[in-house]
Amino acid sequence: MSLEEIREAIEEQTGLRPEGAPETIPGGCINDSFRLGDFFVKTNSTEKSAMFSAEKLGLQTLHAADAVRVPQAICSGTTSSQAFLVLELLPLAGGTMKSQEELGRQLACLHRTTAPQFGWDHDNFIGPTPQPNPKCDSWIEFVREHRLAQVLKLAEGCGYHFPIVDRLLAGIDRFFEGDPTPSLLHGDLWGGNASALADGTPVIFDPAVYFGDREADLAMTRLFGGFSASFYAAYCEAWPLSPGHQQRCELYNLYHILNHAVLFGGGYARQAQGIIASLVSQLE
Repeated sequence: MSLEEIREAIEEQTGLRPEGAPETIPGGCINDSFRLGDFFVKTNSTEKSAMFSAEKLGLQTLHAADAVRVPQAICSGTTSSQAFLVLELLPLAGGTMKSQEELGRQLACLHRTTAPQFGWDHDNFIGPTPQPNPKCDSWIEFVREHRLAQVLKLAEGCGYHFPIVDRLLAGIDRFFEGDPTPSLLHGDLWGGNASALADGTPVIFDPAVYFGDREADLAMTRLFGGFSASFYAAYCEAWPLSPGHQQRCELYNLYHILNHAVLFGGGYARQAQGIIASLVSQLE
């Protein structure tokens, strides 16, 4: 581990040189993580440097929106043997009902940060999977081509086949009544990427940001649990959802289930097949 090079990068950026041995922080399945002084450091192989650069940009974009607390991105780069990302170390204490309620309000505020088009200025990653974000005037086209079709191609490359998915892609416009507002999204908002400080301040992290339908963020919060009824109530009080959001929730989460099939295997592929069948049945 090239700790000296990471220390030097932190010192160059902040004027502070973290001393002492690194303390491993468990929990990640993609990167190695550790505490170094008052900083949180992620490392991976050197070919993953683009993933860290994109995460840094995403955190800076969320920070600039000034709606929800995120760790400050300090620096990223590569040493002679690894890629690294250095973040502000936040003492997370887990969510409470009050912090969940506040997160709901703050997420609605984040989603009011808008752009003229869907997509983003940069491609990034959803987990380790490349996520294209070309600028697009049509949300339906964006979802069809740059989310579902893109991840379906990856899944088919892993040997999975979804016989009726073309019917879903052809009829996807029927789930919408016009384009939504392009809202700034966290992009990977499952329960493991949200927490709170000891004083109840909500914190979100590990983003895959882009501008899209705000319902896509809310859909992912329902995928693996971890968000309370108070979270949804506070969000909807701040910004009510549109009719049909339940069906679109299933559509948006198909993207993540297909990505999990690519990353983790066939159980998720079978789940994706069931979601596709359910969505196609709603078109008939």
